[in-house]
Amino acid sequence: MTLFFFAYFSLVSIAAGLFTVALRNPVHCGLALLTLLLHVAGLFVLLNAEFLFAVQVIVYAGAILVLYLFVLMLLNLKTDERYLHSRYAAILFAAAAVCGELLILLLRSPYAGAKGDAPAEAVLKDGDSYAVGIKMFSDYLLPFEIVGVFLLGAIIGAIVLAKTPTSADAEEN
Repeated sequence: MTLFFFAYFSLVSIAAGLFTVALRNPVHCGLALLTLLLHVAGLFVLLNAEFLFAVQVIVYAGAILVLYLFVLMLLNLKTDERYLHSRYAAILFAAAAVCGELLILLLRSPYAGAKGDAPAEAVLKDGDSYAVGIKMFSDYLLPFEIVGVFLLGAIIGAIVLAKTPTSADAEEN
């Protein structure tokens, strides 16, 4: 049964990834991206990585996709769309070349099959969420807080950029 679900999640993920880059309508691309992200989350469930499943659904399928759609609504894509699709063959060839190179690098990797230094019993005893939380809030607390400040700055910047000028702003200028 696990093999069936793995085949389903992986095949739909590949198809949704292809649709994400091949469709012309940006909203349809966003829906294909949502399908891709949710099926990758399903793969995490099959790997018994519940924490990564939750992060995938909440952060990527939720927040990142909303940000993507927000940017789509702010931009005028009609002028860029013709240029992108006129170079479709070159983009497809370059993407295939990059994917082929990555596949060759992965197959020749000296770290293939290498295992971490933590025993499986230590991770399975308290769970992966507990292990990630302890590591993040002990060894990586300062970088975690710095990322939070950067994200706050990005949110404030997005609000300033998205703000439409009012009549009072026009009178000041």
